[in-house]
Amino acid sequence: MGKRPIGKSARWVVHGGRAPTPEQERATDLTVEEIPHRKPRVDELRTTTYPPQMTLRPFHLAFPVHDLTAARAFYGATLGCPEGRSSDQWIDFDLFGHQIVAHLDPSAKPVAIENAVDGHAVPVPHFGVVLTMDDWTTLSERVTAAGVKFGIAPYVRFKGQPGEQATMFFLDPSGNALEFKAFANDDMLFAT
Repeated sequence: MGKRPIGKSARWVVHGGRAPTPEQERATDLTVEEIPHRKPRVDELRTTTYPPQMTLRPFHLAFPVHDLTAARAFYGATLGCPEGRSSDQWIDFDLFGHQIVAHLDPSAKPVAIENAVDGHAVPVPHFGVVLTMDDWTTLSERVTAAGVKFGIAPYVRFKGQPGEQATMFFLDPSGNALEFKAFANDDMLFAT
């Protein structure tokens, strides 16, 4: 594998989303192999690049639920998320390697806003994870078998276009909208 320069998009991210100055441009004129403390990854040819010092890490999301028992049953039993720490006010769950925390808010009410995407009414806000296609298929089958009502049933969005993806939407017992998606090719995640 020959030396490849860091992509321009990485330079923009390193400099806070602004175009780097000529001095900054020269300072970030490194090849992937020259970045300290970083070995080239197998997927180095991905279209998305990160600053040299940044690695992809699990995200953390805290969200309101009106019933912790129902949240525990839905995220733990239905979705299969291992439970972490908890109290009488919150529960940590491992959502495919990411930390989500259901916080008790007895007055939690879902927000009923939708935007049209590919002919479907997509609930906003929503959260979820980009899975592998195999994991997405397994989760789709698991949720279907549990009798969860889909807001948008599993299907392939943007078929034959850049960004083609399998997606599905459903609500948790507190009305929080979740989307799980998968790409046949992860390089299409940010395709335009």
